[in-house]
Amino acid sequence: MRQEKVFALKWASLYPMYLKKAQSKGRLQEELDQVICWLTGYTPAGLRRQVEGDSDLETFFAQAPAFNPDAALITGTVCGVRVEEVDHPLMRRIRQLDKLVDELAKGRPMEKILRR
Repeated sequence: MRQEKVFALKWASLYPMYLKKAQSKGRLQEELDQVICWLTGYTPAGLRRQVEGDSDLETFFAQAPAFNPDAALITGTVCGVRVEEVDHPLMRRIRQLDKLVDELAKGRPMEKILRR
C-alpha cells in the first residue's frame, strides 16, 4: 500500500482494529488508550473525540498535542520493517504505534511498553 493511502486511513476505522487485537489477547481498552495517550499526548477525552470524529491518520498525528520524546526508544520490527529505520516522519509514528500495540497484545508489561 502506498504511503498516501495509509495516511488517508480513518482513525475511527483503525482504532477498533487495534482494540480487537489487544482484547483478543486479554488486554483492556483502558490499556490500549493509555498506550496511545502516552505516545501522542492526547487526553482520554481527546482520544475519544478522535475515535468519534472523521480524522485520517495524517490529521490524527498532526493534531496530537505532544508526541512523546521517548518514542525514539521504540525499536524493533513491524511487518518486517525496522521502526527506527523508517525515513518518513509520519510513517515512523504510525509504525511506532503499531509496535506499541503489538507489544501490548503480546502481553508485555505496561512499564516496558511505556519505556519507563
